[in-house]
Amino acid sequence: MKARRLLYVYNREMQTNDKKQKILNSLAKIIKELRGRQSQFMLASENDISTSIISTVERALKDPQVTTLFKLAEALNIKPHKLIKMLEDDLPSNFTLIDR
Repeated sequence: MKARRLLYVYNREMQTNDKKQKILNSLAKIIKELRGRQSQFMLASENDISTSIISTVERALKDPQVTTLFKLAEALNIKPHKLIKMLEDDLPSNFTLIDR
């Protein structure tokens, strides 16, 4: 019984990680699109953001903090809620992180 419970927990964790990765992939795509032809270096240096943070977000390697999302949105000349809305619109319509 204990092994079955561990397997259940492991499978739920893997599903959550897959869903989280979908969000990160969508965010990466959106940030790249909004940045356009501007280099990561220029975006970073003009807006007091680390180049490595922009790089890891654009490669979907890191889940950025809320404050980082605010900074990125401001640097890209959009409101944070619009960035989140773009992210929400890019995900499947039935997307959810929580299985009920």
